[in-house]
Amino acid sequence: MQIAKDTVVSIDYRLHLGDGEIIEETEQGDPLVYLHGHEEIVPGLEKALEGKKAGESLKAQVSPQEGYGDYDPESVEEVPREDFPADLELEAGGIVTATDEEGDDVEFLIKELRPKTVVVDFNHPLAGKTLHFEVTVREVRAASPEELEHGHAHSPGHEH
Repeated sequence: MQIAKDTVVSIDYRLHLGDGEIIEETEQGDPLVYLHGHEEIVPGLEKALEGKKAGESLKAQVSPQEGYGDYDPESVEEVPREDFPADLELEAGGIVTATDEEGDDVEFLIKELRPKTVVVDFNHPLAGKTLHFEVTVREVRAASPEELEHGHAHSPGHEH
């Protein structure tokens, strides 16, 4: 079976930024499993995988526009220190998770600590970067009606 919209795909991958230094990879025997065509992986990698079959390997170079987007300087903000919980230890380079107005979790980077403010960066850490993937397709199968209804792949024993 070929990878196409509404198939469940299992892949092993390695990701680097062109220098060969691996910044992310799947663990041996623990592939990434996703529902193809449902925006669960970056668009450029999804396009590169389209039509592939189990056992195939590929290298894909994904531009920022097809990955995590361009780096947006407007997504860097200065926030008053009192907007953070008093017991939260803030450290430049640290990642903080907060809840936005819609109730969604949002991660951001603490760029700089100033006397009365904190400079935060809401860009994805890989925004503006060209991504280099080395991928092996492990399995491709048709998604179940339940997976299609839920919009994501289910692993054995999956419960909602």
